Amino acid sequence: MTYLHPQRTVLAAAVATALCASLPAQAQETIEEVLVTGSKIRQAALDRSSPVNTLTKDDLERVGMTSVADILNQLPNSGGALNTRFNSSGNFGFPPDGGGIGAGAAQVDLRNLGSKRTLVLVDGIRWVNGSSASGVSSATDLNTIPLSVIDRIEVLEDGASAIYGSDAIAGVVNIITKKKFEGIEINAYGGQWDDEDGETEEYSLSWGVQTNTTNVFFGASYNNQEDIRAKDRDISGYPVAGLNRCLGNCSSGTPQGRFVLTDPNTNNVVDLTTNDGVSGIPAYDPANPGGGTDDFHGFATEDRFNYSQFNLVMAPVERWNIFTQISHEFSPNVRANVKGMYNNRESTNQAAPEPLFIGPDAGNGNLMDTVSVDVTNPYNPFGFSVDADSNAIFMGRRPLEAGPRIFNQDVDTFYISGGLDGSFEFADRSFFWDVTAAYSKNEANQQKHGAFNSAHIKRALGPLDECTDNCVPLNFFGGQGGDGSGTITQDMIDYVGFIQKDESEQELTNYLFNLSGTVMDLPAGALGFAVGYEYRDQEGSFTPDPVVTAGESAGVPSLPTSGSYDVDEFFLELNVPLLKDQPFANELELSYALRYSDYETIGSDDTNKFGVRWKPIEDLMFRATWSEGFRAPGIGELFGSAARFDQTIDDPCSGIDASTPQNIVDNCGALGVPTDGSYTQFNAQISVTTGGNEDLDEETSDNTMYGMVYAPSWVDNVSWIDGIEFEVNYFDIEVDDAIQALDAQVQLSGCVASLDASLCEGISRTPSGVINGFSNKLTNIGGIETEGYDFTITYASPDTKYGAFTARWQGTNLDSYTESIPTENGFVDLDLEGTEKGDPERGFPEFKSNLYLDWRYGNWHAGWTMRYIDELTERCPDIATGENLCSNEAAGKNKLDDVLYNDVQVTWTPDVSFGDVSLQVGANNLFDEDPPECYSCALNGFDATLYDVPGVFYYARLVYRQE
Repeated sequence: MTYLHPQRTVLAAAVATALCASLPAQAQETIEEVLVTGSKIRQAALDRSSPVNTLTKDDLERVGMTSVADILNQLPNSGGALNTRFNSSGNFGFPPDGGGIGAGAAQVDLRNLGSKRTLVLVDGIRWVNGSSASGVSSATDLNTIPLSVIDRIEVLEDGASAIYGSDAIAGVVNIITKKKFEGIEINAYGGQWDDEDGETEEYSLSWGVQTNTTNVFFGASYNNQEDIRAKDRDISGYPVAGLNRCLGNCSSGTPQGRFVLTDPNTNNVVDLTTNDGVSGIPAYDPANPGGGTDDFHGFATEDRFNYSQFNLVMAPVERWNIFTQISHEFSPNVRANVKGMYNNRESTNQAAPEPLFIGPDAGNGNLMDTVSVDVTNPYNPFGFSVDADSNAIFMGRRPLEAGPRIFNQDVDTFYISGGLDGSFEFADRSFFWDVTAAYSKNEANQQKHGAFNSAHIKRALGPLDECTDNCVPLNFFGGQGGDGSGTITQDMIDYVGFIQKDESEQELTNYLFNLSGTVMDLPAGALGFAVGYEYRDQEGSFTPDPVVTAGESAGVPSLPTSGSYDVDEFFLELNVPLLKDQPFANELELSYALRYSDYETIGSDDTNKFGVRWKPIEDLMFRATWSEGFRAPGIGELFGSAARFDQTIDDPCSGIDASTPQNIVDNCGALGVPTDGSYTQFNAQISVTTGGNEDLDEETSDNTMYGMVYAPSWVDNVSWIDGIEFEVNYFDIEVDDAIQALDAQVQLSGCVASLDASLCEGISRTPSGVINGFSNKLTNIGGIETEGYDFTITYASPDTKYGAFTARWQGTNLDSYTESIPTENGFVDLDLEGTEKGDPERGFPEFKSNLYLDWRYGNWHAGWTMRYIDELTERCPDIATGENLCSNEAAGKNKLDDVLYNDVQVTWTPDVSFGDVSLQVGANNLFDEDPPECYSCALNGFDATLYDVPGVFYYARLVYRQE
């Protein structure tokens, strides 16, 4: 066994195997070139000018997971991406990026630049963007690609817009499917957490046959992941992690109700809630409201509602998949190939019963803000109307009787492609060509149970003589009644409730042509080239339920979105060998790529990439690239309708007292907020409305990468080393005109601190100080810059009497990550490295690393993985102040401790006569490391983009293979 250059040897073998499977028989005998993600030129060189991290089949199985996204998100250079640990599905609204919620989806994010800046390919061809029946996403849902059909994954850790076009700013994930397969393989997998929840099972069948001219592969798989409930984990049982009681960020939408109004008899403002155990219509004493002589009491923090008990820490996902591809060789130089796939995902999210907030200070941004309670409503306890135009302020009631909000997604993904490829000889040179047509589509439907119709609520609370036909008057004030079962009857629910049905769709049509080869011989080798053309047509739409579109939902408002665009692209790539086998120049080559793109929406643009690779000696390689990046705005970003996101925000004008800085007091007064302390936030969440912008420009970037690979040959003479390699790569990415909305917390805090007109624009308040309008739209903000370095150290031992050992240590150091946001007077830089951003959750660890240790001995194979995530610092939110929670409350900061996860796995491959059998058992997070508590995070008390679900996950896998 030889491991002279272990990492590159594995990479070369994997790529060469795939290439040989795809070339005609005659070409297999003469062509030694290989094709690696990051270039369209086949070359004999194993060392590329751009770094590629290859995950082999062993790597994919080592992690003990069944999701491609979960595997990729464990890479050290991976940022925070959407995954099934996110339970939001409309209860928080639509994230401010035009892409929708993405409920049940799983994505990948390289370099913390966002999933929309990471390009996902399957066998070198773009994959359709995800759909989850909310908005039009600009990112790929990796739940549409089953693990069982994947041969390997190549991750290009460098910008590649000049090679692949838009979206490849942070890098490229190229998923290579199985092609050369003979026989049958059956795979059964099962696992669960030590709390006996989150059960996961997967079954897959792979079958293939090969002849001299034809390859056929067929795969089918089923995967089912059960849920984990927030109430079953200590960290997520309450909105504030680790604090088993309610604070101000628990909801004022309670089962007993909260009623803030002006009594017209006294002109006094009352803030009341119904007493527990009240039967019938609550009694109201206008002379002493809430004073103990009636059925109300003054609303207090302890009356707030703990909505976390209804949430999920991990959402259930069920997936079915059928995949097939066939290739047939018509002649030694021409081959046809066809590929098809169908994938179905059914997933569920859950939230607490939908709170019904009515009155002008409710801040819904829809019809609910105008709802009044007429004096003739038979359940009105006050003896007077509570009118939205006069004495109503804010009233909330959470109807437990209707049950939790349940969001069921059903997503179908279709893919079909066909093409021809081959080779020909001209002027004593070999040329390779391929032409491909591909069509893919995502169709998503979502049903929301527990939704309410605001028009029916308005009618059911209005004048009794107008509540006719099938209208049923609504009991808004009775609370849970004497026996705790609730006072909203099923007839009432049937009238004011409905099942909300939303739809979304994405389509991608793709035509590609590539030609590559060599054009002339230089002293150091042949000048290689690749040229080609690509046409894409993308269409996307989001269609909310007609009740929502009409503005008659009691939940998050949204409107339809629809759009499309097409693009023509031409590319050229050159590889120029300059020196070979010279002193201090074992190899020296330059590379260049150019891509011209013409978009229907934003016009034309071109991107360039320059690279150099220098090997002064055989064992040492230096490389560097400089490239231009490019990302066209997506359909949701361009055409997305205004949609609301309920973000957890601290209003600096809330609860003004003697400790409030005078400039804040003065500025709040200038914004129309009473400065006597009478205004306090009703809820921790403030509704922010963000919409698309057809005037958006494309994002551009400058990507710089340089690195070194050292694989010393002197280790051949060392008895305890069979191979060792060192690799380090520096990256610097500058994104200009980044498309995103201003962070609402930053915008509000900056507005109050400075009265900056550009920050205060779109924020409106009621006379009492409540924010009742917070609107912005997607724009090309100042930009993003990030830099740091990756490293990999690989070691392999020779075979010994104790077995063979290998080790690989990969890490990423994030030196800086800066977002520039525009203000009235220029730009403000936000340095995010080493911080947790909060809501929505995004963490930027300065250091992440994975250490893989493997041991093989006969029929046994054992692996140990250590995953390290550096500490973070978050802003200590107002809600946590004074609770002895934050590590540095005086500075307004809190430290999230570093985390070290340990995963173990053992595989036994017994000798049997009826095929190949392997049994694998493992445990992830063996030592039960808990994620650090996050107080600025909106959901479940930890950052689900970075950390595992709390607990130990045990699993087992049985594989049978027969050729």
